[in-house]
Amino acid sequence: MISLPAATQPDANASADWSAVVEAVIEAHPTSTLESIRRLATASPADLAFAADRLAAALAEDRRLDDEVDRIAGAAALAQEAFENWAEDRVDRLLLDLATAFAVAAENLAEATVLETGLGNVADKAVKNRFASIGTYNALAGRTAQGTLCVDGDRKVTDLASPAGVVFGIVPVTNPVCTAMFKTLISLKGRNALILSFHRNALGVGRLTADIIRGVLDEHGAPRHLVHLLDQRPSHRTTQKLMSHPKVSLILATGGAGLVKAAYSSGRPAIGVGPGNAPAWICADADLERAAHAIVVSKAFDNGLICGGENHLVVDERVVDPFIDALERHGAAILTAEERDRFGREAVDRAGAFRRDLVGRSASVIAAALGIARRVPPRLLIARTTAADLGGFYAQEKLAPFLSLFTVSGEDEGLRLSRHLLTHGGAGHTAVIHTINRARVERFARTMPAGRILVNSPAAQGCCGMTTGLACSMTLGCGTFGGNSTTDNVTYRHLLNVKRIAYHLDGSSAQSSAARAGGNAIEGF
Repeated sequence: MISLPAATQPDANASADWSAVVEAVIEAHPTSTLESIRRLATASPADLAFAADRLAAALAEDRRLDDEVDRIAGAAALAQEAFENWAEDRVDRLLLDLATAFAVAAENLAEATVLETGLGNVADKAVKNRFASIGTYNALAGRTAQGTLCVDGDRKVTDLASPAGVVFGIVPVTNPVCTAMFKTLISLKGRNALILSFHRNALGVGRLTADIIRGVLDEHGAPRHLVHLLDQRPSHRTTQKLMSHPKVSLILATGGAGLVKAAYSSGRPAIGVGPGNAPAWICADADLERAAHAIVVSKAFDNGLICGGENHLVVDERVVDPFIDALERHGAAILTAEERDRFGREAVDRAGAFRRDLVGRSASVIAAALGIARRVPPRLLIARTTAADLGGFYAQEKLAPFLSLFTVSGEDEGLRLSRHLLTHGGAGHTAVIHTINRARVERFARTMPAGRILVNSPAAQGCCGMTTGLACSMTLGCGTFGGNSTTDNVTYRHLLNVKRIAYHLDGSSAQSSAARAGGNAIEGF
């Protein structure tokens, strides 16, 4: 028989305590609790002893994790307090040196990323790293992120910037370095501390990135723990504990749907993103050569890993043949019927998803793996599809240089199909139209549930602000369309609390304000 520790020996109040524990566990996990109790009821003493030892070890590890998370979050909070009152020009000098150091290391970090993750290509990752560093800095430099943001003299309201506090930044395996660079720059611009958690398959390049950050912080006399890397292999429990820690003020969640959902469920404020499944509508009046070039340049970029890139071509039947010719001139390979069948058999797994070993690979590598041959190695693979494909793989997001091509008859069908594809796993993200008709652009924009409506632009580069006037960002919200809190391209402004000083309005000012509000000033004030 197992002898319980003295602290757990039954006493007069034990049954009541035990009942409360059981009720709490059942409420949280009813199915697993029932199964566990049934197993314990028939367990041998040896099994019970083994379970008790495992539980004790798990509790000890949980306490160790609690202590570690408390230490990390506490150090970040203290660093943020010490950094909060740095002057704007001093912060901008720090950001310039960080951006410059990132840009100098852009290619080496790109090489390290591809070597570690096996995803994407070095040349394009280097471009993304330079954009996320120098491009982000240029968008931040000289902007006000401390003190007075603006003054409305008529309304007598002054907006003041205040830091969010400690930001927990989750970094995906698909775009690890550029995302970390971006989150570091926007967090520090807002006088926030940052805790970075890299995907476990990108932790090595995460350490290289963190070394650069620490070096620049030290040179500027910044607090040591202002940017902290979780440099051990991140666990689900550690991530959960940090997301719910009271000293973490805000979560910037870039990753899969499960991670974003966990961030929103953590009890702390969170800004999450969603998947993309962007349609590109090629209208009858589109500049076909320009559209074909934009699509190949976009979807081939970093082997299709940018979630805002095109996933489907919705092409007006009046221009489908010349458009296909233009795509081929720019390096796309249109699969034959036999090649499409082979692709469906060999590139799609049993769950109906793109094979994991082909994600983020080049079109030429994917083609070679499937025995698809062309005289010139293709930059992009395209499969012609029909309405019968709308419920399966060809209607999904594909993080690879591969596109589905649907043919439509007229404007109404083009709009309906584009919307259907977008809502099939990409609601809120990005939609693209190629046309010269402004009225058609507006109709498309009103119809699409997307935060970014791109016109005649490559989607991968346009959604993050490389080829459009959108805010430079590597974190793209999908709004309530996609279960997010914003449709914005996230920037440092999203990492600020804005205080508003509002003076009492009297006399003519109050009457003027009341008139704007459609009412009368309150008598006696």
